[in-house]
Amino acid sequence: MQIGIIGTGNMGTIIAESLLISKAVQEENLYITNRTREKALKIKVAFPKIHVLPSPEEVVKKAHVVFICLKPLDIYPLLDRIGPLFREDQCLVSITSPITTEQLESVVSCSCIRAIPSITNRALSGVSLFTYGKNCTDEWKEKVTGLFSAISKPIEIDESLTRVASDIVSCGPAFFSLLLQKFIDAAVKETTIEKEKAEILTAEMMIGMGELLKKQIYTLPSLEKKVNVKGGITGKGLEVLEKSSIGDTFRQLFQATHRKFQEDMEAVQKQFEGNYN
Repeated sequence: MQIGIIGTGNMGTIIAESLLISKAVQEENLYITNRTREKALKIKVAFPKIHVLPSPEEVVKKAHVVFICLKPLDIYPLLDRIGPLFREDQCLVSITSPITTEQLESVVSCSCIRAIPSITNRALSGVSLFTYGKNCTDEWKEKVTGLFSAISKPIEIDESLTRVASDIVSCGPAFFSLLLQKFIDAAVKETTIEKEKAEILTAEMMIGMGELLKKQIYTLPSLEKKVNVKGGITGKGLEVLEKSSIGDTFRQLFQATHRKFQEDMEAVQKQFEGNYN
């Protein structure tokens, strides 16, 4: 199966590298293109047998499944141009949350899937979120989900959960990376520990915590209870967190991401609305 990727920015590159490293895709079966050609050529340095093509049109001609990894407002102008090139036996996969599979199906005649990846997929781990178009064939559902099974745990989501699921799976690593950096900074300011040492300890703590959850040794609530010995030091720290406004902060976070998501959806809808007349 020939795989095409249009757009090799952060997520396009992660998908390409992950699929290649996991051996889900052989190098000679991957066709990529990017507006800035040098970005695509960087991937070819590590994987010399892949094909860097000059245009999205060439990718569509070569590939069976085409991943579009562009910003929301860049997708419709591209599909308006190359949409007629898609054949019925192909599959179009968009990784952009504000664009629905219904909108994709209004432009192309092939199977359509929205697959939202996470940076954690680069470690062949984490979750990828799937929504299938109404006209997507079972064959393509199985094939594309199979590809992502090599780099993640694919989970199908309802359209209404797109944003919150993306916040948790795709944006979550950035949110918690910031919190951990604040955690480290506080440790350095309040004690004599060196920042490098604190970073190592924090990273290893997170890896170990992830293993406990992955192996289902503990759930999040049970893990907290196990560490929080009655009358112990951990309890004092938890009291501070409980009294803080951290809960409100996360509520504000979800409110902000949903506002931005709504703005993006409205802007995208204006681009696609002509296809529903």
